[in-house]
Amino acid sequence: MTSQILQFKISLKHSKPPIWRRVQIPSDSTFEDLHLIIQIAMGWCDEHLHDFCIQKDKNSEPLIFGVPSEDDFGTVETKTEWDYQVIDFLAPKQKMIYTYDFGDNWEHEILFEKIIDPKPNQLYPVCTAGKRACPPEDIGGIWGYEHFLEAIKDPAHEAHEEMLEWVHDEFDPEAFDPKEVVFE
Repeated sequence: MTSQILQFKISLKHSKPPIWRRVQIPSDSTFEDLHLIIQIAMGWCDEHLHDFCIQKDKNSEPLIFGVPSEDDFGTVETKTEWDYQVIDFLAPKQKMIYTYDFGDNWEHEILFEKIIDPKPNQLYPVCTAGKRACPPEDIGGIWGYEHFLEAIKDPAHEAHEEMLEWVHDEFDPEAFDPKEVVFE
């Protein structure tokens, strides 16, 4: 049994109204574990590169966790995400940024809310709350998502049919049920 549980609020930056999830994860979770948890909780498909960035203060060099590559474009070394536990780098009330899909540049603010004791008979990780549907993959970032929403709401919009095809005629931006989030 896990000794402690970490609770995070994951908010998709620049989304209005806010798109967010609250997850509880085992305290021994690595950044790789958290990446997979975010993918499932948000509704992403894990088709793109990602990283975590922790900036302790304005004057310090950021810590970057992800999948290192020989083609690393950044000036800061990327630490191998499966080698480091989240709890070793963040304390409650601290934030970090998780970026998914460097083309669309989906930035998520990750707030480490608190440490709690595990509930008996509860499997972890678990998504306990959230609001609104995750944008579709490859829609063009937050600005492309705003265009997408305008198009699907307006049958007269020039991109209406194309955007509905993108999501197979099914998309409710307000829909989200944490009970439907299943971690395997």
